[in-house]
Amino acid sequence: MHHIAIIGSGPAGYYTAEAAQKHWGEDVQVDVFDRLPVPYGLIRTGVAPDHQPIKAVSRRYEKTALTDNVRFVGNVSIGEDLSIADLHELYDAVVLATGAPDDRALGLPGEDLDNVFGSAEFVGWYNGHPQFADLAPDLSGKHAVVIGMGNVSLDVARILAKTEEEFTGSDIVGHALDALVNSGIEKITIVARRGPHQVAMTPKELGELAHLTRAVPRIDAADLPDEADDAILEPGLRKSVRHLRSFAAIPESVHADAAIEIYFDLFASPIAFIGDRKVEGMEIERTIVQTGRAVGTGETYRIPADLVVACIGYRTSPIPDVPFEERMGRFANDEGRILTGLYCVGWARRGPTGTIGTNRPDGYSVVSKIAEDLAAGKLGRAGKRGRAGFDELAKMRGLEIVTFKDWKKIEEAEAGAAREGAPREKFVSIESMIRALK
Repeated sequence: MHHIAIIGSGPAGYYTAEAAQKHWGEDVQVDVFDRLPVPYGLIRTGVAPDHQPIKAVSRRYEKTALTDNVRFVGNVSIGEDLSIADLHELYDAVVLATGAPDDRALGLPGEDLDNVFGSAEFVGWYNGHPQFADLAPDLSGKHAVVIGMGNVSLDVARILAKTEEEFTGSDIVGHALDALVNSGIEKITIVARRGPHQVAMTPKELGELAHLTRAVPRIDAADLPDEADDAILEPGLRKSVRHLRSFAAIPESVHADAAIEIYFDLFASPIAFIGDRKVEGMEIERTIVQTGRAVGTGETYRIPADLVVACIGYRTSPIPDVPFEERMGRFANDEGRILTGLYCVGWARRGPTGTIGTNRPDGYSVVSKIAEDLAAGKLGRAGKRGRAGFDELAKMRGLEIVTFKDWKKIEEAEAGAAREGAPREKFVSIESMIRALK
């Protein structure tokens, strides 16, 4: 029997568990650890609450989680409750699938002003992540600024712009919905360092902005390249640029009637946040794109900003005694191998790139490497105790483990507490999740 510990119960973790089952069948036991009492990681607290079809992929992970040789071990923090050395004593292989839950810093003056947030914390706030549930952003001002040119920027802008009715069917948490319904925001500026041909926004997400009830997107036609230049773009990007062109063609009369404007400020690089205690504005430098890179022109201007959300990327959380690449914000690894018996997958391996589905081949690849290392006798002594040994250690340390069966009780309680039209009302603290079991 092979014993594998996977740290992280998001897509990368469960795809790796699935791969282990496919490879060894009944000759493997997999324990999937998570510091939260609830599984699914990014699916639960990262995917936009109004994108429920994407969250449905969790049904695939549930199929894996309900098998006898895969076990969810929630409410256990690696680095606090357990060390990597503890896991090495018990399991043949340890796989880090912790994702990239931390915000990458901009490193600009004024970044520590009140009401300046990274997207991990702001998205975590409206998705009910226990770490960020008490964030309490001030939405009373008129001007919100979202920094970045990817889909997370669009998610944040769209959530800020929606009406209460437009959240029907979503699982946005109650405290965030109340704040958004009473928001004073009238303009959302999306600041991007480069231009239309460099956006990382996908067509579907861009297209959603054209169908909001009270908000209208705007882009300056002067920021658009000659239409003939679109021919060189790959099809998805070409569709995205087509959406941007359609935004530029929206009549002024439509903008005049809109309660909220979503303005794309392209070729714009933030250089400082302005304010005393709380952010009041941003200093921006105009850029040009040269060989795909944004280059500052020296021309600067200011825009008002009562709220700022920086959506510029994420970093993996370091773990004691695990080599880490500070510049890349991920674990130091060679195609998934970190140290003897220690591996990583997903964003923890490659950084925050790719889609949810990208994690599947990643998981299968690392399981192949584990199998190679086992066959070559590289993973130390045989006969490690795995799950049975962990259970003894957990009892000795007084750990309050949450199983997948427990999670289903939490899920049932969340569904029972849902407001009308919503699939669930998430518990937003670990204490409330544990209480739901008792």
